Parts: sequence; C-alpha cells; structure tokens
Amino acid sequence: MRREKIIIDADPGVDDAAAILMALASPEVDVLGLSIVAGNVPLRDTVVNACKIVGLSGRHDVPVHAGAGGPLVRDQVYGKYARIGAFDDALVKAGDIGPSDEHAVHFIARSAREAVAAGEQITICAIGPMTNIALALIQHPDVASGIRQIVSMGGAFKALGHRTPWAEFNIYADPHAAEVVYRSGVPIVTMPLDMTLQALFTAEHFEQFRAGGEVGNALFNLLSTFDRSDVGRFGRPGGPIHDATTIAWLIRPDLFTGRKAFVGVQVTGLTMGYTYADFYGKMDRLPNATVITDVDEAGFIALLIERIARYGRDGLGTTAQGG
Repeated sequence: MRREKIIIDADPGVDDAAAILMALASPEVDVLGLSIVAGNVPLRDTVVNACKIVGLSGRHDVPVHAGAGGPLVRDQVYGKYARIGAFDDALVKAGDIGPSDEHAVHFIARSAREAVAAGEQITICAIGPMTNIALALIQHPDVASGIRQIVSMGGAFKALGHRTPWAEFNIYADPHAAEVVYRSGVPIVTMPLDMTLQALFTAEHFEQFRAGGEVGNALFNLLSTFDRSDVGRFGRPGGPIHDATTIAWLIRPDLFTGRKAFVGVQVTGLTMGYTYADFYGKMDRLPNATVITDVDEAGFIALLIERIARYGRDGLGTTAQGG
C-alpha cells in the first residue's frame, strides 16, 4: 500500500486535535511532521497544544515545528475560543514532547526538496492560516515542485462565514497568505464551510470517541468542553469538526464530491478574507482548485470514530509507540 507522505500545517485548536489524531492513527498516511502557526490561539499556545496532541498519540517519531507567529500583512486576529490558550492539563495532560529547533518554514522546504530528490512529492494538509506555506513558497520557490497537493480546510462560498458574515476564519486570519497559495500553481483541494457544515457531530458521537481509551477520552473532553452545536444556525443538533475532513479525504475520497473552480481571495477592504469560486468560467480563468461540495455525513462520522477507536483497540496512544 502506498502511503501518502504528509505535513500537517495547523493551529491547534480542537478541530486540529481531531484531525491530527485521526492522521496519526491512519496507516494510509505517513505524517512527516507538524508545522505550527498562530491562529486559533497565539503561537506559544498552538505549539504547546501540538506537542500535547503528539505526546498523547504516542507518536514520538513525529516532530513538531514552530512557525509563523502572525500573518503576512494584516493585523493579528485569533479564533473564537482564543481565551482557552493552551489546553488545560485536565483536558489533555502534559507530556514529554517538545518542539524541534528547526523552523516550520525550513521544515516544509527541506521536506519538499528531499521528496524531489527521491522522485516523490509530499502533500500538505493546511488546517490553519496558511502563513507557513506561503512563506515557504515565497522564500523557496523551488519547493513548489515537491508539493503534490495542498488539502486545505478554508473558505466559504455559499455558507458565508463563521468569523465574519463573509469570511471563514483560516482565510480571514491571513488572506494574503491564502492568495499566495492559490496563485502558486500547486494543486489545491479546498474543504469549505459549505461542505464541513454538512457533517454534524452530536453528544452521542462524542461518547463514542471514548472507545479510544486515554486518547479518545481527551478528545471527548475537548469536544464536550468546546462544543460547536448551534441549532439556530444548523437547524438540528450537533456541530462540525471541520479540519478532520482533510484527513478523511486523503483516506476515503469516495466519501466526498468536488468540482473544479478558480478560487480567489479578497485581500483588501471591508470584505478582506472573502473567498469566491468561479464554477462556471465567468472570469475566463483556469481552475486552480478542486472545491469539495458534498460529504457523506454518516460515512465521515463513522470513519473518524473508527480511527480514534484504534488508540484503544490497537495499543496506540501514550502507553505505546504508534507506528
């Protein structure tokens, strides 16, 4: 079985925790490391959270690299739950993992170059602001040839925004970085709010994560504490786990439906961070992304629950080294 070599570029974050744990329990992907960016919370806290998540998983072979502490141009903004900072030890216990000395941007560039030298390419799962990725592409233009694709959770086309009425947070937090990435020529798969809001996890689903032992209990604690349920907006109980869709797509693309489009980002003015998708060629621009429009809700939920359960069933987690 060919294993997809991936870097997870993240700003943990509860959704990020679910995505990272899902990836580290999935034999279909080979996680080369985590590149961490400020976003949901300041960089010092996203790095702590990333180290806690990796430590919890038992995957001491997966390095954590601290990256950009702020956006390329705009003023810093943080996520809805910025007040939480680093995960409390009562939610995710402290471990013995620390960040690498290598900067995340250098790590991305080195990994892409090593892949090219080996006749391969890497995939980047972008589940936070894309500052690290943009800096790697700007500072090291040759690395684009080593990136097979960027699978990004970001943007909103029909669902509008959740950080502002017009913008999804990951794009809003650094729209200039997103514009660099979308103009890079690297193939992009985009997971917008339009799709991620189709799959809602309820309290009953959270309970099923407990089958994952210590890891599952920690994820249950995070999701229960920072539950995104909003019946007024979604029309039914439950809340999304946006970022995990990127990993699910790599593992089970058959659960998703997408369309090619030219995707652009508004980088100035009141609507900075707004994303648009030209599905019908109105702008006479070639498509630069595959926009995922639909997800098999039941299939995605079952897949995430099953992967987290592996920590309890297969001896992964803090009591053993995952492989």
